[in-house]
Amino acid sequence: MPTRSQLLYTFLSLLTVVLGLASRRYGGELPGWVVAYAGDALWALLVFWLLGWCQPRQPGRWVASWALLVAFGVEFSQLFHPPWLDTLRHTTLGGLVLGRGFLWSDLLCYTLGVAVGAGLEQLWAGRGKAPGF
Repeated sequence: MPTRSQLLYTFLSLLTVVLGLASRRYGGELPGWVVAYAGDALWALLVFWLLGWCQPRQPGRWVASWALLVAFGVEFSQLFHPPWLDTLRHTTLGGLVLGRGFLWSDLLCYTLGVAVGAGLEQLWAGRGKAPGF
């Protein structure tokens, strides 16, 4: 079974971070739906790339499943508001990583983001570049 290139996944992760930050920074110049949803989809895609980087030999199905579990877990954690966690969420990095408030629509965005990563891997797997499903 082919293995994921950690160099490629590092690049994909950095590109995803740049796109996600740009979707926030240039939100006034983008359509409203992009501003509302792209950041969440890109966040989940980043989780997918990072798990693929950490587990280069795991099948894509494994990476996608764990990426969704992590993303959904973080989203559902936003239903809980202990003071220490809210303090962390109100920092810039904490807000970007942990979010601030639960939204059902974020679950759909996360699913879409992971699906994009998994779909790209399936395309690459057909070319012998990444572990298949």
